[in-house]
Amino acid sequence: MINVMIKNIIIGFSFGLLVSSCLDLSPKDQMSDSNMWETASDFKYFANNFYGWTRDFKKVTSDGPHSDERSDLFTGASVNVYSHGSNSIPTSDSWYTDNYKYIRRANLILQNAKNYSRDDINTYVGEAYFFRAYFHFDLVQLYGDVIKVDKVMDIDSPEMNQERNDRGEVIDFILDDLNKAVELLPDEPEEDGRICKMVAYAFISRVALYEGTWQKFRDNTERGKALLDIAVNAADKVIASKKYELFKPESLGIYAYKYMFTLENVKSNPAGLTKKDNKEYIFYRRHDEILAPIGTNITEGYCANAVYLNRKLVNMYLTQNGLPIEKDTYEAGTNEKGFKGYDTETSEFENRDNRMLNCMLQKGQKYWKNEDNQCRVTWDENEEGSLTCDVNKGTGYQNQKWCTERQVKTTFEGYDYPIIRYAEVLLNYAEAVYELNDDIEDADLDKSLNLVRLRVNPDMPKLSKALVDKYDLDMREEIRRERTIELVHEGFRLDDLKRWKTAEEEMPMDIVGIKWKDTDFETSWSGASSTPLDDEGCLILESGRTWSEKNYLYPLPSDQTQLNPKLGQNPGWE
Repeated sequence: MINVMIKNIIIGFSFGLLVSSCLDLSPKDQMSDSNMWETASDFKYFANNFYGWTRDFKKVTSDGPHSDERSDLFTGASVNVYSHGSNSIPTSDSWYTDNYKYIRRANLILQNAKNYSRDDINTYVGEAYFFRAYFHFDLVQLYGDVIKVDKVMDIDSPEMNQERNDRGEVIDFILDDLNKAVELLPDEPEEDGRICKMVAYAFISRVALYEGTWQKFRDNTERGKALLDIAVNAADKVIASKKYELFKPESLGIYAYKYMFTLENVKSNPAGLTKKDNKEYIFYRRHDEILAPIGTNITEGYCANAVYLNRKLVNMYLTQNGLPIEKDTYEAGTNEKGFKGYDTETSEFENRDNRMLNCMLQKGQKYWKNEDNQCRVTWDENEEGSLTCDVNKGTGYQNQKWCTERQVKTTFEGYDYPIIRYAEVLLNYAEAVYELNDDIEDADLDKSLNLVRLRVNPDMPKLSKALVDKYDLDMREEIRRERTIELVHEGFRLDDLKRWKTAEEEMPMDIVGIKWKDTDFETSWSGASSTPLDDEGCLILESGRTWSEKNYLYPLPSDQTQLNPKLGQNPGWE
C-alpha cells in the first residue's frame, strides 16, 4: 500500500519524533515492544507523540497544502504554483507518507490495548482513536479516496497493495473512530493541552460539515444531508456543554480578536491577560518561549508587507451597518456608518467590521513589532508605536494577525496555535443548519454566528432573516463571508472553496491590490504607475491563474503509484 519510506519504517520501526509541545518527551528510538505496553504510563508515553503531529504555525501559515497562501485571498513576491493552478505531480509527498506513519502508530496503541486488562488506559486509547481519525481526515481532504488502515501492517500485509477505499467509506470510518473516542476520553482534559470529549465532538462537526457540503454540492443530496445532521448535533453538543466561550474581555475592547492570537504567559497585551484567560481554544498546539517556541518566522514573516493581502479579502469586510460595501454608501447626516469609498489612502477602513482593524494595518498607522526599539515598552494607552505603516508596496494592504508587540527573539514567540477554536464550532453550527435545511432561523444565528460577528462589533446589526430580506442579501453568502473573515490565515479558505465547489469560479480571478487610479494613491505611490490596472483602476499583482476540476484534489506522488499501481491516480492527473 504505502511506499518504500513506509516499508523502511516498518522494517526499522522507530517509536518517535520529538514532540513540539509541553507534554513529556516522546518514547526513545531504542525502546522496543519488549519493554512497552506494561503500564498505563507506557501508553501515555507513546500517545504523547500525537500532539507533535497536528497542524501548527509551520504547516498552516507557510506554504502547506491547507495554507491560505494557496487560496484566492493572497499572493506573494513570487507566484505560488498551487494557487496559480500550475502545480504538477510530485515525485514524493511527505504529507501522504507522514499521515500513514502516524496512523500506524495510532494502530500500535490500539493493537496493544487489546492485551491490556485494566481500564486505566482508556484516555490513551481514546486519543489513539481520535488521532487515527484526524490523520485519515487529512488524507481525505488532500487526496479524496485513500486506503483505510485499521491495523498495524507488516511488509507482507495484502493491504499494502490494495486499491484505495472510497472517500465515503473512509469518512464513515473516521466518524466511527471519533465516536469511540468520545466514549473513552475524559470530560475534562487530564492535563493542559490534552484532548477530551468535547474536542472529539468539535472535530466531528468539522469532518461532517466538510464532507456533508462536499457531497451536497456534487449532487449527492441524501448523503450530504445525513452528514450535515451529524455536524449540527456535534456542534450543538459543544455549545450546550458551556465549557468554552469566545475570547472577548472588556479590557481589550474591540481589539480582543487581535490579542487573542498572541497571548503568552508574559506581558503580551495591554490588559496583561495570559493564556489562562482564553477559553476559546478547544484544541491547540502548545508553545512557550523557553520550552517550545513557535520555531518559525511568524511576526517578521507576517507583519506589514510580509504577506500580500488582496482587495477581494478586504472587500469582504462589512460596514458597521452589517452590510456589504456595495449595498451601503456613506452619506453625511443620513448614513454615518456607510462605506466611505476608496478616494483616500485610509477611507476604505472607515466604518468597517472591526476585525479589519484587528487584522490589518492602514497607511500612517503606528504599530509595534518584536525587535529592539520596535516593541512595546510601557503598554499604556498613550504609548505610540515606534513604526509607521507605509502601504506603498505589494498590494497596498498589510497584515498584523499573528504578530506580537512584545520584545522576543524572532521564531521564539510562545503563543499557542488554535487547531480548533470555539468560533469555528459556532460557524460550523450555523452553516450546517443552513445547508441541512436550506434555511436558518434567527434563534440559530443568535446562538452561533452572531456571537462571532458581534465579538468586536457590539453595535453592528445581527445577521437575521429580516436583514437579508430588507437588503436583498444571500443568506448562504453571508454565512460564508463570516467564516472567511473570522478564520482568515488559519488554513480554511482553500478547503472551503473545494468543499463548496466554488474554486473554479474564485481561484482563476486576478489577484488585485488597492484602487490606484483616481485616488490619493495615484499621487503618493507614483512607483505603481507601471503596474497593470484592472477596469476599476486597481493594481493587478497576479494574472493568468487557472483552476480545473483536477485541482480539487492533490495528485498522489509518483513514488507511491509506482510502488502500488492499484492506487491509480486522481482524475485529471493521469
